[in-house]
Amino acid sequence: MYGYNSYSTYLDEGELAMKKSLSQPFFFQAGPRAVLLLHGFTGSSADVRMLGRFLEKKGYTTLAPHYKGHGVEPEELITTGPADWWQDVVVAYKELQDAGYEEIAVAGLSLGGVMALNIALNNPVKGIVTMCAPMTMRTTDVMFQGVLKYARDYKKFLGKDAEQIEAEVAVIAEKGMPSLQELREFIARTRQEIDMIYAPIFVVQATNDEVIETESANIIYNQTESLEKQIKWYENSKHVITLDQEKDQLHEDIYHFLESLNWAQ
Repeated sequence: MYGYNSYSTYLDEGELAMKKSLSQPFFFQAGPRAVLLLHGFTGSSADVRMLGRFLEKKGYTTLAPHYKGHGVEPEELITTGPADWWQDVVVAYKELQDAGYEEIAVAGLSLGGVMALNIALNNPVKGIVTMCAPMTMRTTDVMFQGVLKYARDYKKFLGKDAEQIEAEVAVIAEKGMPSLQELREFIARTRQEIDMIYAPIFVVQATNDEVIETESANIIYNQTESLEKQIKWYENSKHVITLDQEKDQLHEDIYHFLESLNWAQ
């Protein structure tokens, strides 16, 4: 359920500023139809930026928040948890409402897909797209290895040398991330409740997903009570499907799903 990217090392200040700007939250205002886009655990809005720009060109407004502790130093990430991240999602949904958008769909990658399901459980939505969203969890030890990988990648992104990176990652490893157990419980609760979802849903799953159990896609598809639902497997993609080689097809498929919804305008 990790959404980290591989960062380049030894960037000059201009490159660093540019890459940081690409991972900032975004609000692309276009037409009256709005889509809340949600990134993965250890990810950022960069996970869904290309999708956001694609939908913007098709006349859809898109908003992508950052969860607390994401897109920043990993030392901050390990002090946060799912209650913080959920609050950020709720605030983003309300931001769309406060901006005058009355009809909102939601799409999320990995943990963002779990968040999307929870938005649908607690708020009116036109439709839901889950992308490689977990319904079963690996152990917290395995999850924490993903956090440490994010830490190394982020510090490389900042241009730090290998010795400094390993020293700082060792400190993070010693502190741990206590909220990972809460994250497992959050996902387990979501799985127990998705039979209360009735909104149209499009379940996306990468066949070669190296992070989550791919059976999660079938669980979401089979257990939601939506009368309008689709599932599609992408045979040549891995977990961060929004950045993988089938992303263009994924964009088109999400657009066609959104077009099939019963929008008022």
